[in-house]
Amino acid sequence: MPFWDMTAIAAILLLGVPHGGLDGAVARRVGWPVGLVPWLVFHLCYLALAATVALLWWLYPLPSLAIFLFVSALHFGASDIADTGTTETGISGNGIVSTGLPKISMDWLPWIAHGGLVCIAIPCLQPSLVAPIFAILVGAENASLLMAGITQLFLPWSFCLVGYCGYAYFRPHYRKPLLGLLLLVGLASILPPLISFSLYFCLWHSRGHMSRLWRSLALQDRARSLYEAAIYTCAAWICAGFIFYFLQGSAITSIIQLTFIGLAALTLPHMMLVDYADRKRNN
Repeated sequence: MPFWDMTAIAAILLLGVPHGGLDGAVARRVGWPVGLVPWLVFHLCYLALAATVALLWWLYPLPSLAIFLFVSALHFGASDIADTGTTETGISGNGIVSTGLPKISMDWLPWIAHGGLVCIAIPCLQPSLVAPIFAILVGAENASLLMAGITQLFLPWSFCLVGYCGYAYFRPHYRKPLLGLLLLVGLASILPPLISFSLYFCLWHSRGHMSRLWRSLALQDRARSLYEAAIYTCAAWICAGFIFYFLQGSAITSIIQLTFIGLAALTLPHMMLVDYADRKRNN
């Protein structure tokens, strides 16, 4: 594996994964009870959901990867346009703070356009480089089936992207995310897929999520949230190290499996908090 691909994976693990470390703060904001027992229940539920995803991937790799791409598209699309509406404000113990989660109608055209970047555009723009990665995750035959299905979605997604350009002309608040999306699509067409994904995941998605959440936190909760995020991140890295040690196969194969199956496992509980519980509370 080239050095730049290894650098991209390192960035995903070191800079991208920590954005989920604030999920504890999200849980408290949506009303999760305070106390030792609720704290244990939250963590057990979170870990159980993540372990279930990993187990299902081991048993059913092709549908697991397909579902992971689909739910990632929903999550990324929602996150990319989360700053396009009017942000709510609320009253905390120390004054007025922003919730950071705007009350918006999730317009389907921008949502599809942004959501298709990772799961449609990158594989279709770099098929010869994405197919081997899929083969490591689900096997060569399953990878061919998945790539064939994704290829069928590229033309409809392209029409959505063109329509989004016209849509943003009449909705000025969508122009900034549209320009970002067009830049990312351009980068995806010339850069290796792991590089373009890491740039999006670390510098766009994770940065935006953490920025919105940080603005939403009450002042008295910020120190605790940072402390939790640091502990969760270190725990995730330690677990990844143990799993990597026991995985069979080459180091490159193990790293790719660990990275993307790990992302899939963490995405489900993260989405349930961020895209369902927290957004439902603030809309």
